[in-house]
Amino acid sequence: MGTETRLEYCIADHEAVLNVTKADIVDKIASETGLTKLETKAVVDGFLLSIIDALAAGNRIELRGFGVFSVKSRKPRMARNPRTGDPVPLEERFIPAFKVSSEFQEKVHDKIKSANDVKTHGG
Repeated sequence: MGTETRLEYCIADHEAVLNVTKADIVDKIASETGLTKLETKAVVDGFLLSIIDALAAGNRIELRGFGVFSVKSRKPRMARNPRTGDPVPLEERFIPAFKVSSEFQEKVHDKIKSANDVKTHGG
């Protein structure tokens, strides 16, 4: 199994959109660390589950240089069923949120901007 990149084409703007799966991440980490894919999958799964568990416990997770995971509260409100127009009461909800760090945001911006500059200027 190689690290094949999955492409889907976005009809709206006709540009290719990359979708990276958990399996792609496992493959990349395994190839860069020398761990087996099975070991790497266990680590990735454990990392993701620890984030879920911490958020479910109401904790905030700060990963320097990456971002902050937190839980946002949505107030109870009255919504409407779009099909019937009937009012539907929604209870208070707790939604996981992620705020990207400025370092992360800057790296993504710079990388995509330079790739777009190469495309538009043929360099």
